[in-house]
Amino acid sequence: MGRLRSDLHGQKVYLDANIFIYAIEAIDPWAKELNDVFVGLKSREFSAVTSSLSLAECLVMPFKNNRHDLVQVYRQMFLPRPYLDVAPIDNDVLLFSAHVRAQSGLKLPDAIHAATALTRKCTALLTNDTGFSRVSGLGIELFLLSEWIN
Repeated sequence: MGRLRSDLHGQKVYLDANIFIYAIEAIDPWAKELNDVFVGLKSREFSAVTSSLSLAECLVMPFKNNRHDLVQVYRQMFLPRPYLDVAPIDNDVLLFSAHVRAQSGLKLPDAIHAATALTRKCTALLTNDTGFSRVSGLGIELFLLSEWIN
């Protein structure tokens, strides 16, 4: 078991869109670490949440590159699963995301991710986007993937 997987154990983790992209498209140097994280997730060592916004973000390049095979893989990944809560973007999340954005200066998509994580009571946020360092004061532990790769 990798160190990141071990540190996520027992937590409710928000997964940013880049986590899915790196894992599904096997993008180095992150793919191996994320494969281990997804093994832990499927084993229910921790639970995960993401926003339906993540699906839209993940699909941009596959659509741009006419990679319909990847579109299908992502669509399958975001189907309901016992170990992954794909949260819809509702009015409560949008209202809270405006509040998060006002406090943190995050761009709207990232504020929606942060608001979703907070409303779903996540204890950790896994991303490779350093912009999320602005949410550290909001009561969620930030795990930057780049800090876990040696």
